[in-house]
Amino acid sequence: MKAAIRYEYCAPDLLEIARVTLPRLGEDEILVKVKATTVNRTDCGVLTGKPWAIRLFIGLFKPVRPVTGTDFAGIVVDKGNNVDQFEVCDQVYGFYDQGLSSHAEYVAVSTKKAILKKPENVTFEQAAASLEGAHYVFYFLKDLKLNAGDRILINGGTGAIGNAALQFLKHFNVRVTVTCETEFVEVLKSQGAERVIDYLKENFTTINEQFDYVFDAVGKSSFGKCKPLLKPKGIYISSELGKNWQNPFLALISPLMIGKKVKFPVPYSAKRSMTFINKLISNGEFVPLIDRKYRFEDIAEAYRYVQSGQKKGNVVITFD
Repeated sequence: MKAAIRYEYCAPDLLEIARVTLPRLGEDEILVKVKATTVNRTDCGVLTGKPWAIRLFIGLFKPVRPVTGTDFAGIVVDKGNNVDQFEVCDQVYGFYDQGLSSHAEYVAVSTKKAILKKPENVTFEQAAASLEGAHYVFYFLKDLKLNAGDRILINGGTGAIGNAALQFLKHFNVRVTVTCETEFVEVLKSQGAERVIDYLKENFTTINEQFDYVFDAVGKSSFGKCKPLLKPKGIYISSELGKNWQNPFLALISPLMIGKKVKFPVPYSAKRSMTFINKLISNGEFVPLIDRKYRFEDIAEAYRYVQSGQKKGNVVITFD
């Protein structure tokens, strides 16, 4: 089979498409013919080994898994002897942020991982695009004590994380303000945003409003810059460690802070988040935003585009 492979942490230009043997199937594994996958922010970390903290999970000096990829949607073509929850020809999708080797024509996945049957009302491309960003959003929002009428600002409403957050928050009857570029203003309004700030025309940190929560979904701002936007007991959340890795530290000392605080949730079980995501996409309550689709042969170009910081929503890789 063809697979995107590298044996050392590297830039996209050194990622190769090579022919490798089909993965050996374990007793509790299914073999999936991959129909769609994505290149996302987690994939970029797995490819490059940056930030360095990610190497604690994927290989300190070199990647444990030579084949890249963290998510997939496809068709079961074989299964191990101990697998009874899936059958050959089932359409499935799954995610694991430490790597699944899913940037390949076939992937062997343990049924102990987060795998579910794909809802019939979504395409393979939509299923694959429903996972990585939405997984993180689930944990960013899970422990917030949201009340009807709360005001939330999302910085970055067109990213995979920010857009999923906007759609998830519709279920809590809260008032959401988001930032985006001009061309997406009406799109985000149609997805439930009460107000959309065009960041090409206005700096959101200077608006004369206050919010119960500020969610920096792109990680390009900071608690210091967003503090004036928070109500006296407001909470700042970021999807990134911060320029100097300050966000986890600020979250640790937040119990000692008076008033405004920082939360930095740590995602863990993809099974739990995926169960929630699956329910929403099955009911048509979450539709992932897809920016571009690339052929598998052009996966290096897809990585370069994602690393440019210009992507909107998700970048999907398709297989003929």
